[in-house]
Amino acid sequence: MTPEEILRQLNIKKDHYNDLHVIRNFSSFVAISNGRIVAMTDPWMQHCPLFSRLYVMTQTDDREIIKQGIREAVEGKIKQFGLFTGERQLHREDIAVPYGASEMMMYGLTKKGIDATVTACDGAGTVIAVTPSLVQGIGSRMNGLFYTTPIKEVIQEIESQQGTVVFPETAEIDQVKGVEKAAQMGYHTVAVTINGFTEEDLRCLRDLEEDYSITVVCIIVCTTGITQERTDHIAQYADLVWSCASGEVRETIGRKSILQITIPIPVFVVTEKGMKFASFYCSNPAILQNLDTSKQYLIANTVKGTPLTMGMFSTYLTEANLPLRGENDPR
Repeated sequence: MTPEEILRQLNIKKDHYNDLHVIRNFSSFVAISNGRIVAMTDPWMQHCPLFSRLYVMTQTDDREIIKQGIREAVEGKIKQFGLFTGERQLHREDIAVPYGASEMMMYGLTKKGIDATVTACDGAGTVIAVTPSLVQGIGSRMNGLFYTTPIKEVIQEIESQQGTVVFPETAEIDQVKGVEKAAQMGYHTVAVTINGFTEEDLRCLRDLEEDYSITVVCIIVCTTGITQERTDHIAQYADLVWSCASGEVRETIGRKSILQITIPIPVFVVTEKGMKFASFYCSNPAILQNLDTSKQYLIANTVKGTPLTMGMFSTYLTEANLPLRGENDPR
């Protein structure tokens, strides 16, 4: 889905706002301007284990109660972390989500497993980061970002932390062009997050690998509600995929994965390149790097197997037939 289509769903004309940011939270598109929510679409999810862990959310079928919970969560992000404003916090070193994409990229940069990351930040758009705390500051509390406009203070703070805002005049989100810019800057191993619900062509990333002789770790996030066609495209080109609430991802991508990390909202590691990237989040990277990739594995704290630490969390590694699902799946 394009930003223009989402704005139509929100009944918003972007020309009416000089400050506008659109995210998706708990299946609801939310538009924010000048630090205030100005529009929301109706959510269709009933339960998300991660959302319930991070925020207070009553499990109910009442759409209005759910919308109020989403509103409170987004307003909390604005108040506590300055999201969508010039007060945006962009430095963070703690783990917010046990198996989050920004957490893994932070560890990858710290352990020199990757040279740079390409992510999307409210108020800046596509950003190239080389500082671990910056990539975590950008991503730790950010849900799927679909549209944003420039915020001068955010761009200045990113640049002060050695980050590069690829489109400072427009805050455009174009992750493929971000990877190309990173390659032109001389980075050789780049991890990039792509919003799975958008229409970016992942084949272009593989073309860039050949054109610039670089390694691109393709990380797909925000997959709730994607079509089977989009799922098949992602399965062909991605290295790691966050399943979010997508049954299509669980069945199509889960079945072909080497590794599933956690059960309620699985992270599927699809390729050897993805496995190497995930290994930097492990206290003993060799454990993951030396696995037999003809088999399938699960990392979870509800099973018994080889003990290991992922980030700061004690868990276990075991062989499994993927995907594995549980009673706490998103609904």
